[in-house]
Amino acid sequence: MPELAELFDVAAARRIDAEASARLGDGGASLMEQAGQAAWQCLLERWPQARRICVVAGPGNNGGDGYVLARLARQAGRHVQVLRLAGDGAATPLAQAALQAWRDAGGEEACFSGALPAADVVVDALYGLGLNRAPAGDAQALIETINAAALPVLSLGVPSGVAAGTGAVPGVAIRAHLTLQFIVKHRGLYTGDALEYVGERRLAPLQVPDAALTDVPPAASVWAQARLAALLPARRANTHKGESGHVLCVGGNHGSGGAVMLASEAALRAGAGLVSVATQAAHAAPLLARLPEAMVHAVENAGDLQALFPRAKVIAIGPGLGQDDWAHELWRQVLASGTPLVIDADALNLLAAAPQVVHGAILTPHPGEAARLLGCSTAQVQADRFAAAHQLAERFHAVVVLKGAGTLVAAPGQRPRVIAAGNPGMAVGGMGDLLTGIIAALRAQGLDAFDAASAGALVHALAGDSAAAQGQRGLLPTDLLVPLRRLVNPEPDIA
Repeated sequence: MPELAELFDVAAARRIDAEASARLGDGGASLMEQAGQAAWQCLLERWPQARRICVVAGPGNNGGDGYVLARLARQAGRHVQVLRLAGDGAATPLAQAALQAWRDAGGEEACFSGALPAADVVVDALYGLGLNRAPAGDAQALIETINAAALPVLSLGVPSGVAAGTGAVPGVAIRAHLTLQFIVKHRGLYTGDALEYVGERRLAPLQVPDAALTDVPPAASVWAQARLAALLPARRANTHKGESGHVLCVGGNHGSGGAVMLASEAALRAGAGLVSVATQAAHAAPLLARLPEAMVHAVENAGDLQALFPRAKVIAIGPGLGQDDWAHELWRQVLASGTPLVIDADALNLLAAAPQVVHGAILTPHPGEAARLLGCSTAQVQADRFAAAHQLAERFHAVVVLKGAGTLVAAPGQRPRVIAAGNPGMAVGGMGDLLTGIIAALRAQGLDAFDAASAGALVHALAGDSAAAQGQRGLLPTDLLVPLRRLVNPEPDIA
């Protein structure tokens, strides 16, 4: 079986299902029976008091899973009503067999006519993995009716209306309380708009022949807190500050001094041994008052900045940089320095204005910045975040942290990583500056670019979750600094 952290795209999930069905020799009937049984057990565990169950069944195999659940629930003494769309009868051999078994057990189905029957739980078995368009007509009306009913919803495989491969929601979609995936996890349910709809995610691996999973590569990996111990070991007893790296933060144009201040403080809290700051002269004194541990330099011209390059192990450029002549000159000098880079904010906009390869750099765009870098719309980025992150990595030969709900980290030739942490309270100005400093600090401490970006994004998101324990609204970037220090010192895994 695949590791629990592995995510698959739709093509891989279908290939595994087809191979398993062929090896089991029954055309997939036993897999459908297993899926329906697993779904019924899941419903029992989550809603044990539910007596009235409404199963909304579609025409495909997803609907077949729903018919199996309906039959088992009826046999267990529950009152079960199956609802389908008019003219949407079972359309696949497996779904037809499951429907017939439901009828043979005494069950009946009704067509949706604008209202739901009385129910304690709704089972969404309407559409499966293949849907990539907005539901319309009666399907749209049914989904809207289910959402308006405010009943608990169990979605089988994927909430109907959500694209399992990308996480896009092109129209209406079921707002599930729990989504039960079968055999493998679907990558689209871990990022983007899908996170508004999936609710709790569970996996029913089913009894699948191991050979069905051979040579089917995952499309992404989930990164959670357990990853940190291996990447951030305890420091040796006889260490010194130089071993922990020297980060140079470049930014803080007039009116934006706080951005580079946040990046610098985050770099120190994430463990950088030394942090220098190149900023406008007006910001030097306030920054030193806030952060005396930083070495602050007033930079008026290229010569001032070049003098700081020899000591820097990593340069973080962009927070508060601006896009005026001062910003352009600093950007040109930093690009020419040959030092490993973390590129954020206005530096990304300068890169978008004059695109060039930035070998080995780490880019940290939000969807709007990603769209400018790719020359497309933000909506197009969000419609397929995996594709956008991959295109950015290939176009700029860089590691890319595509921020947002379900942050993605991509690199040329690498399996993308999905950050399984973070919350809506982090959607506030300055959070990205904090992330820039964290990633730069981890890169300066010796992590390669892909791991530094991944661990940095994970630590940042986890710190946000910790800080949001008292509420998401009103969360500030500086609230993350205390949990950040704890998270970059993880307990070693001694299991």
